[in-house]
Amino acid sequence: MNLTDKHRQYWRANLRLSAVLLLAWFVVTFVMAWYARDLTFDFFGWPLSFYMAAQGAPIVYVFLIWYYAKRMDELDVQFDVEE
Repeated sequence: MNLTDKHRQYWRANLRLSAVLLLAWFVVTFVMAWYARDLTFDFFGWPLSFYMAAQGAPIVYVFLIWYYAKRMDELDVQFDVEE
């Protein structure tokens, strides 16, 4: 395997990871908020959708960032491009 093929495989793995994590971000940001507004009960005087957006989404965002960094470190080692 030459350097160009290895670089393409690394880039393909990076794009695949980014696409999956962007899909997760989209679902958390838009899909959950879209369906949460149909929930009609209040949670401590605020609509449940408010809590899903205000508390749940940022937790998921931090997890997505952590996972991306961890997985990219693994890919760097796998394709021998670590610093």
